[in-house]
Amino acid sequence: MTTPRERLPKSEAALRAIRAGEVDSVMVVGKKGPQVFSLDGAEHAYRVLIESMNEGALMLTTDKTILYANHCFARMVHCPLEQVTGSSFRRFISAADRKTLRPLLKRTDRTGSKIQAVLNAGDGSKVPVQISIRPLPRTGFAERTIGIVVTDMSEAHRNEERLRALSQRLVQVQEAERGRVALELDDNITQPLCAVLIRSQSLADKLPASDAASKKAAIQLREMLGATATEVERLARNLRPGVLDQLGLVAVLRGTSKEFAARTGVAINLALVELTVRLPAESELTLYRILQEALKNVELHARAQNVSVRLKKQGAFVQLAIRDDGIGFDPDRTKPGRKPLSGLGVLSMRERAAFVGGTFVVKSSRRTGTVIDVRVPIKER
Repeated sequence: MTTPRERLPKSEAALRAIRAGEVDSVMVVGKKGPQVFSLDGAEHAYRVLIESMNEGALMLTTDKTILYANHCFARMVHCPLEQVTGSSFRRFISAADRKTLRPLLKRTDRTGSKIQAVLNAGDGSKVPVQISIRPLPRTGFAERTIGIVVTDMSEAHRNEERLRALSQRLVQVQEAERGRVALELDDNITQPLCAVLIRSQSLADKLPASDAASKKAAIQLREMLGATATEVERLARNLRPGVLDQLGLVAVLRGTSKEFAARTGVAINLALVELTVRLPAESELTLYRILQEALKNVELHARAQNVSVRLKKQGAFVQLAIRDDGIGFDPDRTKPGRKPLSGLGVLSMRERAAFVGGTFVVKSSRRTGTVIDVRVPIKER
């Protein structure tokens, strides 16, 4: 009987031969006993092609033993290739991902399947990847084998983080600009309009009753100026609601909902629970903006008769739910040459929620209305 020290050089030579395409078969001892896997030298050209890939490529037995791995996968997991080949694929996968991966490896079909997972690299680092699984033909093999392509998602995740950071910065700049415009409206439009309104009232009062036509025209002018001043004040308030800082979230949500109902005629049902603690300013502003955008979508697209707005504390989160009985839409459907029906409004709401660590879910379908569910965490201020 040979000793492990005597078998080691032979094993290393066998692995070198497999990678060079110089062997016809390899024996793997598993739960079912010794199994022979043919590796015809004629397939060497294909292995050369796989070695040139920028993605990890693996061939596994049904018990997860790695029969073949390319150099890209070895670099991905920071392990020498000779330590990868012949080992178990399970060693590189977390317990949670193993549980997800197990049924996919057992039930692979012709189209294969994909999952997002995290690899445990040999140096202790974590590598986010996409794993694509596909059964391989039995040609040359006594047992079924599984092909796996592993795509490193690290750069994609970094790009997503950069994009999210850019989106968050855009929201911050947008809010700062809205505040500036609101201040400009108040200082340069609303206040002068109020002064003109007072002067027009004074002019109407001074006109003699005998000059009925002029007095009527002056009163009409005063009413037009009053309506204009009210609209400008509403625009400024929507741009930056000062009452949000002064009276809190519930007061702003109630005021915005009632103003919407009065302007559009759509019935609003409110169930706003007073919060025992104030949310961070950016979280309150996020919920307010999402309600604004949701009501805007109802007004422009939904054809709804009723809208319900619910605010409540749920565990460590504050939940805002907005439901309408409108015509609904398909969030995933697109029209040729047009943006998704969900539009940039839904995208901006989702990004705003993510900015404060919250979640955003929209459910809708044709003729069943729309439900928006937002949850933001309660944090210490």
